Parts: sequence; structure tokens; C-alpha cells
Amino acid sequence: MNNQFFIKRNNVKINDILALLKQKKIKTNFQVNNIKELHKSDSKDISFLHSTKYLKYLKKTKSKVIITNPKYKKFISEKVFIIEVPNVLLSVAKITLLFYPTAFDDVFDKSVKELKSNRSNRLQAGQNVLVGKNVKIGKNCSIGHNSILEQNVVIGDNCKIGNNVIIKHSIIGKNTNILDGAIVGKKGFGFFPGKLKNIRYPHIGAVIIGNNVEIGCNNTIDRGSLSNTIIGDGTFLDNQVHIAHNVKIGKNCIITGQVGFAGSSIIGNNVMIGGQAGISGHLIIGDKVQIGGGSGVIKNIPSNTKVMGYPAKDIRKFLKDNKLDD
Repeated sequence: MNNQFFIKRNNVKINDILALLKQKKIKTNFQVNNIKELHKSDSKDISFLHSTKYLKYLKKTKSKVIITNPKYKKFISEKVFIIEVPNVLLSVAKITLLFYPTAFDDVFDKSVKELKSNRSNRLQAGQNVLVGKNVKIGKNCSIGHNSILEQNVVIGDNCKIGNNVIIKHSIIGKNTNILDGAIVGKKGFGFFPGKLKNIRYPHIGAVIIGNNVEIGCNNTIDRGSLSNTIIGDGTFLDNQVHIAHNVKIGKNCIITGQVGFAGSSIIGNNVMIGGQAGISGHLIIGDKVQIGGGSGVIKNIPSNTKVMGYPAKDIRKFLKDNKLDD
């Protein structure tokens, strides 16, 4: 599938990648199509393994070229061409920029033009609504004052976009409301701390928002790095919720105010999270989980579980441990 938000180079060879990583070139200088996660890679894509958390995806990968750290080499098939590097994610960042040289160009969209109301598709537009090229807006939508939809954004039918909303690198389903001040699709907070400076990680993913979703006021939803950030059908987000890159939230969830999600966590369906809870990165939260307000979740939570506290634990144990004297 082509990336509609970033231009990809199509002439990358394996020796281009090896030279970039300061590795020895090989005689068979074959073409590499793209860089993708293990479970999404085709045979001509390059992929990577940087943690044992992702060993399960090795069985699903079709990639014949994998970047990894020497300590993970033993898990990879001998049929795969392995590129050993000391810092896998830093190498992935460099290769991503090789394929997508404009990935850091996150400046304002110069193609925007003012949008006017349109009777033919029942579009209502407020004052100073700006829309970039190739934006697609469905029927019976309304967009509030001073909102911006940058190039290639897709909005489904019957959506209501509030005032002062910024949407970029996003695809939004039908019957979805995005309230005032929300920012959707900005680059994520991914970087590598260095001795002299911090090195940013490119974000070429998108934000995919389903049908019948509500995004509260002043929410920030980061686009994905290589994969997409996803909000499932029927999910409601209260005000001031932050969702980091690659987070995937299931269907019919209720997320109340000031909840924060760190990157790459996966949230199941019908999950309820109380205000000011924090979800650490790279976690899996099952279906029908309930998380109490103010909790700190630092490990996976199985389905049909109620937790609370920091670190979050079974709510019955939390209440027992924190029972107050009469």
C-alpha cells in the first residue's frame, strides 16, 4: 500500500543501505522496496528486530533482510540476510529517511486555500477554514472557524470538526466528531538522546480514526512512526487526552480526561479508563478492562480485569491495601 502522505524513493539498493550504516557492501546489489515492521514486510522489504517482545512476528515476516543487534541474531533464520548494528532503532531511523527524505518536513502546508460552504454536499464551513490539496470531505460535514485540514486528509460523511482544529496525515471515518482545539496527526515524540544533541526519529505513519468516534477538546493524537496510530469505531475520548505514536485503541472504549498513552501500546475493545491515568509504552491491554482514575499502568493487563493504583493492580487488592481506618 502506498503512503499517501509522504513521497517514497523507489531506487534504493541494499548497498545504499549498507553504505549508510557503514557496513561492507555486497556483490549482489539487489533492490529494496521499503522499510516495514516484521509482520507487515514483504520479501523485498527490509525489517528489524530490536526486542524479544517482537519475536512472535518473526514467524510471520516475509522479509529477507533484517536489521538487528548481535544478541538477537540467534533468533533469526539463516536464510535471512542479517545486518548487525549496535543501535537498531537509530539505524532504522536513518534508513527511513533514506526511503522518505521529506519525513522531517513537518512545516505548515503551503497548498491550503480557504474553504467555503457548499450546498451540493451540504458542507458548512466557518470563517477562515483552510484546506490543502487533495483533501476529501464527505457529505453533510461541518468545519468550525480557523480549522485547518492539510493535504491528502480524508474526512468521512456526517463529521463535525470544531473550531481551531488542526488535522494532518489522517483518515477519519463517518459520523465522527472532533471538538475544539484538537490536533490530530502531528509528528510523534520519538528521539534518541545523544551526548551532543537529541536525534529525532522520522514519523511516516498516519492517524486512522474510525466511525462514530468523538475526540474531545484539546486532544493531541500523534501519527505513527512506521505503523499507524488507530482509534477504533465508537470510541470516545474526553478532553485533554494525549495519544502517542503507534498506539492502537480498540472499539467502543471510553477514555476520560487527561489520560496519557505512551507509544506503541495496544488497547482492546470496550476498555474504560478513568481520568489522569497513564499507560506506559509497548503494553497490551485486553478487552473490557477497567482502569481507575490516576492509575499508572506499567505492565500488560488481561481482558475482563479491573485495576487501580500505581503500579496498577487488581482493584480488590488495591482497596484492601489502601483501606483507611474508621
